[in-house]
Amino acid sequence: MGLKESILKCKKNPVIAEIKPASPSKGIIAQDINVEALASMMKLGGAVGLSILTEPKHFRGRTEYLIAAGRCGLPRLMKDIIIDPIQVEAASKIGAEAILLIESLFERHLCNQDLEGIIDLAHERGMEVLLETHTTEEFEKALSTEADLIGINNRDLSTLQTDLDVTRKILSSRHPGNHVVVSESGIDTGDHVRFLRECGADAFLVGSSIMSALNPEEKVRELTEA
Repeated sequence: MGLKESILKCKKNPVIAEIKPASPSKGIIAQDINVEALASMMKLGGAVGLSILTEPKHFRGRTEYLIAAGRCGLPRLMKDIIIDPIQVEAASKIGAEAILLIESLFERHLCNQDLEGIIDLAHERGMEVLLETHTTEEFEKALSTEADLIGINNRDLSTLQTDLDVTRKILSSRHPGNHVVVSESGIDTGDHVRFLRECGADAFLVGSSIMSALNPEEKVRELTEA
């Protein structure tokens, strides 16, 4: 089952749980991760999928994490700073079910191929695409692409500040139609999930609050059952 189907079939709050050892905003979040055990706990807590950082410099991610997490059976999103088709090919080779693309990187012409070309390549390799946006303008452009899922990142990547109102403002000004919308970043509590669901988000990508929890399984369950 793909990530989109897993979200649509979920009877509770669809949470994509993120395996993230570190981040630019939080620093080191967790060390000496047992990825296989962590992925299993996230699944038991009710996660519909896993987002796995493979970017090594800023997030201390590894491609081996994505491979290890595959044993739990949940669809895996490879989360990296993808700017080149070779990274899409690599994602396919290690078994990712989906990849993250960031709209702003294509807007700033920082990628070695156009957005539609990268999306097409991912689809040719049997992977779904979560296209991340942060502004209404980016969101509107994303709606016209062939991306399978559209993300709204509540974190401003230039300041690293989060504001859940980003999701509310975008979805109040532009209806997503039949597109599946994933709210990302700054989601810590059940109240946050309920607020974002009322705003119109279909799923929730949560990393730091799960990774820093004493019991990741219970933390995921708290969010999925909110």
